Amino acid sequence: MRTDPFRDFDRLAQQLLGTPTKPAGMPLTAFRAGQSFVLRLDLPGVDPASVDLDVERNVLTVRVQRLADLPQGAQVLADERTLGTFTRQVLLGDALDTDRIEADYDQGVLTVRIPVTEKAKPRKIRITGRRQAGTPAAVQPPHEPEPARLDSRREAINA
Repeated sequence: MRTDPFRDFDRLAQQLLGTPTKPAGMPLTAFRAGQSFVLRLDLPGVDPASVDLDVERNVLTVRVQRLADLPQGAQVLADERTLGTFTRQVLLGDALDTDRIEADYDQGVLTVRIPVTEKAKPRKIRITGRRQAGTPAAVQPPHEPEPARLDSRREAINA
């Protein structure tokens, strides 16, 4: 087997910077619960005061900052936590009410709830009928022969 020195470098870069499908700084879960769209972002070690949420048109932007919290003069032996400023943008559909977004931060998880707009909620459609000129008022089921006629046919067949 040949050794590829760049493969290890690529693997390290993916761990530090993430990939388009799995960003390193802010893993995300998105789902619909009832009449709301919910986003959950894992932000361990982030001060809630450093979380910044913005909505412009239909783009939700989450910006957080994770700083080193080591005591002064500490000698670092290993540090695998990613530090710095992280930004994540989520494109929101027109069916979401961006004026009523709610967010809370609990135990390192930022939860963002976006309600579905009234016009996008499922609803029943009332069907009305109109009579057109020359059409009957109601559709009649196909005419079935009367039982007496059936009996007379049977007699005629049997005879």
